[in-house]
Amino acid sequence: MVSLAVLILTFNEERHIARALESVAPFASEVFVIDCFSTDRTVEIARSLGAVVLSHAWVSHARQFQWGLDNAPITADWIMRLDADEVVEPDLADEILGKLPGLAADITGVDLRRGHIFLGRWIRHGGRYPLILTRIWRRGQGRIEDRWMDEHIVVRQGRTVLFDAPFFDHNLNDLSFFTAKHNGYATREAADVLGRRYGLFREGLDLSREASPRHASVKRFIKDHMYNRLPFPVAALGYFLFRYIGQLGFLDGREGMVYHVLQGCWYRFLVGAKVLEFDRSIRLLPTVEEKRAALARLTGLPL
Repeated sequence: MVSLAVLILTFNEERHIARALESVAPFASEVFVIDCFSTDRTVEIARSLGAVVLSHAWVSHARQFQWGLDNAPITADWIMRLDADEVVEPDLADEILGKLPGLAADITGVDLRRGHIFLGRWIRHGGRYPLILTRIWRRGQGRIEDRWMDEHIVVRQGRTVLFDAPFFDHNLNDLSFFTAKHNGYATREAADVLGRRYGLFREGLDLSREASPRHASVKRFIKDHMYNRLPFPVAALGYFLFRYIGQLGFLDGREGMVYHVLQGCWYRFLVGAKVLEFDRSIRLLPTVEEKRAALARLTGLPL
């Protein structure tokens, strides 16, 4: 039998939560929803489907998830991270049921293939499928990076294996929601960039090739050591062209064109513009403490 707990963060996710919970029902022995005081029916729906709901005030995605890991009464041998707008497909559910109980003792994590559905279309090109992410790990062996954006699960020791079947990010909200969400993401990512540039944050757990999927660690290295050092207009345009032409993003049709332009060009340009804006306000401040306080005021983040 599989002994696996699923941990999901929520805030006003009544549109997605039932779908997520139903997709993990075939294999989850425990489900914990860490809710940030939703004002819709998220909590009611989650409890009606058997989830244990814990409420906690939001600071960041990483810290909310780590709070769940540290405080949920998890007894299962394995833990899975799932976002409320993600769906586990039946093929992956079967693979988890079939493979997880028989994994060798030195395997402490499972990497999964994530796909993305946008405007009803599976985005297969532009480097967007598959995204390899560590999403299942043995209890006590995984923690989440303390970052404002693009945080990953890092496995302490042992090795990971890759399952074949995918799961999907399929948000049902409209483009206004998508652009507003990415505007917030851009602020958080700009804070991360400047935090590393000026040493504003305590360095914590981070990705390595040994503790995370090679795909994720290589992408992080390129982003931190190459992309973020280029002038942002050049970097954003170059990344989009590489993704849309070099990685065949144009094969994703009209929906893919919208997605790749917004997520692969507009968003990257916005992050760079916010880094420029915030940096102008903090670069001449004499101390790390003053820089951090000014960046907190500019971003609205509790840095």
